[in-house]
Amino acid sequence: MASESESNGHHHAGDEARAENSGAGCRHGGDDGGGTPRTTPEIRYTKLFINGRFVDAASGKTFETRDPRTGDVIARVAEGDKEDVDLAVKAAREAFDHGEWPRMSGSERGKVMAKYAEVVERHADELAALESLDAGKPLAAAECVGILRYFAGAADKIHGETLKMSRQLQGYTLREPLGVAGLIIPWNFPTMMFFLKVSPALAAGCTIVVKPAEQTPLSALFLAHLSKQAGVPDGVINVVTGFGPTAGAAISSHMDVDVVAFTGSTEVGRLIMEASAKSNLKPVALELGGKSPFIVFDDADLDKAVELAIGGNFFNKGEACVAGSRVFVQEGIYDRFEQKLADTMKSWVVGDPFDPRVNQGPQVDKAQYERVLGYIEQGKAEGATVLTGGNPCGKKGYYIEPTIFTNVKDDMVIAREEIFGPVMCLMKFKTVEEAIERANGTRYGLAAGLVTRDIDVANRMARSIRAGVVWVNCYFAMDRSCPFGGRKMSGFGKDDSMHALDKFLAVKSVVTPVHGSPWF
Repeated sequence: MASESESNGHHHAGDEARAENSGAGCRHGGDDGGGTPRTTPEIRYTKLFINGRFVDAASGKTFETRDPRTGDVIARVAEGDKEDVDLAVKAAREAFDHGEWPRMSGSERGKVMAKYAEVVERHADELAALESLDAGKPLAAAECVGILRYFAGAADKIHGETLKMSRQLQGYTLREPLGVAGLIIPWNFPTMMFFLKVSPALAAGCTIVVKPAEQTPLSALFLAHLSKQAGVPDGVINVVTGFGPTAGAAISSHMDVDVVAFTGSTEVGRLIMEASAKSNLKPVALELGGKSPFIVFDDADLDKAVELAIGGNFFNKGEACVAGSRVFVQEGIYDRFEQKLADTMKSWVVGDPFDPRVNQGPQVDKAQYERVLGYIEQGKAEGATVLTGGNPCGKKGYYIEPTIFTNVKDDMVIAREEIFGPVMCLMKFKTVEEAIERANGTRYGLAAGLVTRDIDVANRMARSIRAGVVWVNCYFAMDRSCPFGGRKMSGFGKDDSMHALDKFLAVKSVVTPVHGSPWF
């Protein structure tokens, strides 16, 4: 990064000689000014959680989880494998087939879930600190309790239908819990993803085996502990930490797992579908990758459009499946947008997520850090122009400057592939028709955003873009009441809203003859 005198007065700390083309500040916690970084949390839970107890892996193996701020080891965590998954599934099966959870009324399950939410809320600061430590996320109050409360309220609202039959029959449907749910969650939002999957599964009456990402295992283990405190019966929630090709594969192919819900890469989603096909044909719900378009029209509020573009790309250091990383700006506003964007990024601060002044923490681990830097070099090699960033940031840890490319063509690798890091592709367009064609010119279909004052343009774009959600004059406008999920190679199935229950429920038809009824 450039020195202070060369970078328009940015605030930096430490040796930034590795970067030369910055538009954002690089600062690590403990440097000059503005508040004291908070202390890191104590690590108390590192074993597998099976049938209400923390236990070592059957093999005795452990693996390291590292602090992305420094690359240092935080703790060693039990490395679960097929044998451990078998034990967890056995516990979940016993809890489903013979335990109280699916036999409780919906209101009773909802009360336990509400208690769980209360316990989690009391530990919100500790959970937030765990995520900052393990995932490099900027420290913030936990908002995930609302998801759990929403589905606690939904537990007694699951019902079937009375059917109007065509002859002398009475018919109705039941919505029954599928059984044991295997939940495989990613590393970018560990606590949120835990509750996005666990909450509807619990409300439906399923029992659960969770496999958190190996990069971020700590919050799931802590949440398992809190579930025990809240009175969730033993065997209902089990957590097996470990690696995807072993523990994750064992869940996906397990003959006694009734459904798998997964959030992660498209490549791994394919493997999970294949494992289901080769085992018991269990239903699968997949929330996969994205390369979402963010489209700014000439009539847009410039300040708002720039604010949304920055948030849509660099929130959570770009580690978001819905990141609006393909930014299309109409030619009449393009030059002003580009200048405003570059100017605004000068105040962006990269650094220790425990520092409240920081906008962007480190990438989750060394592999992801190197992957993102590889894409940045690919963009440079393909002829795209670096407007801001483009370099590593700081002397240690996995920090990357927020990078904006201009002169990007649709067929460039950086415009086609999901980078999952702080990289924006800025492109120009002329007409609504062109915007629609280019927005849909991707194998993904997770999300899209657009900024315009014209309701006719907004309606046309919203109906024309092939994506699971379209945000108009907003971005990342997610809510527990709003269905979220993709199309095309972004997967299928919904998180959030009452639709999220569908993947954990089976519809059963019940038909009986009716004799002597006075009406049909």
